[in-house]
Amino acid sequence: MNEAGTGADASPRGSGPKDSSGARYVEVLLPMPLERNFTYALGDIPPGTLRPGTRVAVPFGKSKLYTGLVVGFSHREPEAYQAKEVYRVLDEEPLVTELQLRHWQWIADYYMCTAGEVFRTAVPSVFLLQSETRVMLREGANPDEKDLDDTEFLILEALQHQPVLSVGEIGDIVDRKSVLPILHRMIGRDLLVLQEKLQQGYKPLRARFIRLHPDYEDQAALGELMDSMGRAPKQSELLLHLFQLRRGTDKPIRSKVLQEQSGTSRAVLKALIDKGVLEEYFLEEDRIVSPGGGAQHQPPELNALQEEALGAIRSGFESDRPVLLHGVTSSGKTEVYLRLILDMVAAGRQVLYLVPEIAITEQLVRRLQRVLGHRVAVFHSRHSMQERAELWYHVRAGEEKASVILGARSALFLPFADLGLIVVDEEHENTYKQFDPAPRYHARDAAIVLAGLSGARVVLGSATPSIESYHNARSGKYAYARLDRRFGDVLLPEMELVDLAEQFRKKKMQGHFSERLREEVEGALGQGGQVILFQNRRGFAPIVECASCGHAPQCRNCDVSLTFHRHRKELRCHYCGFHRLLENTCEACGNPTLDTKGFGTEQVEAELAELFPKARTARMDLDTTRGKHAYGRIIQAFEARETDILVGTQMLTKGLDFRNVALVGIMNADSLLNFPHFRAHERCFQLLTQVAGRAGRTRERGRVLIQTYNPNHQILQQVASGAYDAMYAEQVYEREQFGYPPALRIIRITFRHREYNRVGEGAAWFARSMRMHFGKDVLGPEFPPVARIRNQYHKNILLKIRPGSGLAQTKNSIKRIESSFNAISQFRSIRVIYNVDYI
Repeated sequence: MNEAGTGADASPRGSGPKDSSGARYVEVLLPMPLERNFTYALGDIPPGTLRPGTRVAVPFGKSKLYTGLVVGFSHREPEAYQAKEVYRVLDEEPLVTELQLRHWQWIADYYMCTAGEVFRTAVPSVFLLQSETRVMLREGANPDEKDLDDTEFLILEALQHQPVLSVGEIGDIVDRKSVLPILHRMIGRDLLVLQEKLQQGYKPLRARFIRLHPDYEDQAALGELMDSMGRAPKQSELLLHLFQLRRGTDKPIRSKVLQEQSGTSRAVLKALIDKGVLEEYFLEEDRIVSPGGGAQHQPPELNALQEEALGAIRSGFESDRPVLLHGVTSSGKTEVYLRLILDMVAAGRQVLYLVPEIAITEQLVRRLQRVLGHRVAVFHSRHSMQERAELWYHVRAGEEKASVILGARSALFLPFADLGLIVVDEEHENTYKQFDPAPRYHARDAAIVLAGLSGARVVLGSATPSIESYHNARSGKYAYARLDRRFGDVLLPEMELVDLAEQFRKKKMQGHFSERLREEVEGALGQGGQVILFQNRRGFAPIVECASCGHAPQCRNCDVSLTFHRHRKELRCHYCGFHRLLENTCEACGNPTLDTKGFGTEQVEAELAELFPKARTARMDLDTTRGKHAYGRIIQAFEARETDILVGTQMLTKGLDFRNVALVGIMNADSLLNFPHFRAHERCFQLLTQVAGRAGRTRERGRVLIQTYNPNHQILQQVASGAYDAMYAEQVYEREQFGYPPALRIIRITFRHREYNRVGEGAAWFARSMRMHFGKDVLGPEFPPVARIRNQYHKNILLKIRPGSGLAQTKNSIKRIESSFNAISQFRSIRVIYNVDYI
């Protein structure tokens, strides 16, 4: 990791006094890419009732209302503009902590974005209320129909039937996307008025319950009631079931349960409510329900190596340094984390457990809940916004059910009441880096800064640490702990490199399966083992090409060929989502000679069905895991041995623990090696080592087959021998020679615009200005391999920052160049994007 934030100011930029007593104005942070905060007048709001982090609804622009956060107070009115009044206070208690505001400001400063962009990313969208424009007839308006065109007549007629309509509803009525010009024209003629209504966001979950009206709790009254029910047998039956459910318990009875037990309809229940026999009431329920329960099991016993690693980690904590836990796959890193987590929970502090993929949470949460019970909560993007909002409140309140938060990178933004430990599992994964939209932060680096602000400890764990993290450990910036043997002394899998060129020459290939891989798959299945096959590309084939003219269908929005997905018979772009059906003939020459080039997970699955028809196969990639519980279904089926062969992309590599995998097959390692990036070899080593680690995790030694056209490549030889230190030494030497991290830092600046020439001219101007400041450390501008995405052209500049160069001064110089750039009218529409610590 880079020396992230060592000189950064972690206080909210431009914030005024923290004390609101006597203040007449507040500084408000808005969830927009604005370079500064705005000052609003308190009006009738009593001074002293607001604190930093409290949400307020404020007007911004002509009439819209937005949610903002109070970040400071002022006694003076702003000089540049007249302060508008705060429309409404939305919180009794601050939604966001002051520590969060400091962390957000560090992220904004370090990653060269605005605090408003961090605010929008960090907070669940249900908390960001925004007003909706509503349209009404002006009182007393009496237009002459002769003066109205057809569209205006439709709008007025609709408003006579429904007094209030939203702008969107009016757009649907008149079948137009943009209706604001028409509405403003009618407002100018005094026909309509617009009103802003603040939309509600978070809504507590309310469940219906039923009880007998107090008038019928008396035995005599109840007897008379049952006598009168003779002519209403269904109502009588429902009441009898209510008495049965009430017997021996004082728990409230759900309306839904009563209907199901009695076999009656909602209409019967409603009839009894209307008669005043029953009462229906509502109770708020928690959406976050942990299946862990209160029962807890003892954590597994640690072996001598794990105890030694645990001691090294605790020693590192005493020196106030992050600790890198370098443990081979299946060495028991999770058990070590668990002991550290138990220590923190016993001390009453919260724990954040970061994982790179949602897929890992499915298995990990069960392991944690077995020991920690209901104290474990999960936070990731597959949860609904309402669920995320409820967990936000639990974490802020420091509730027991939110003692341990397991989540992907977005969990970093939760409002921890007392954070004691952060575990970053598989710290080398590039999914910890956010690419779009801003903030383009790295969760591992931001977690270390958050720990510093919170007084928490940090453990980074990996079997294949990133070059930067291992470099920091060797230089003494991080403490270091090592687990170099698998738990139970299970041997690491036996690896074999299969030469595809030789297999093709000897005609031993069937589809994309070599003879060796077919034999090993058959042998593993014959012995009752399971198989994982790894191909880091989804879809059936990346290219469909005409054998007659060589034409390949291209995306209309991006400079890429369309990927063929056979199960839908469609061509799809994996950048913008554009898709269309595959035609039977070539669109260029009309010949029916279409053929596919390359292969993805879908094609591997189809070939398996032909080669091993009796084997039960499943596929795990972005196409098969879109549903909320899709990950869990696939993983649980494989764990339960309902699936024999699992085909997948890099989702399979990240920390999954399968106990019966006898063989792992890598379909084509060369696609990982031949990638135009300075991290290609490092990533290839990490990915292949991680996926190989899924094999042989119990007593039987696993096997790994790596298919490649280049078996003598040094990286593949290092993977086969598990030579991480050799890979590290080679990569560090090369990066020192050519000037890449960890020797230097990198900022990538991307320019986006719809016009090819304009983005080229703008990037060239920016690069010339940067060379005047930074000289030969500026590379580019160059078009990336995919130069057009979503109809916008991209061009990149790389800036290398040498040790000793002031990072803050460098960023300020870049920002000054951007100000001059935006002052040129022809460049103002070009979007400039900063990616600090580009990976």
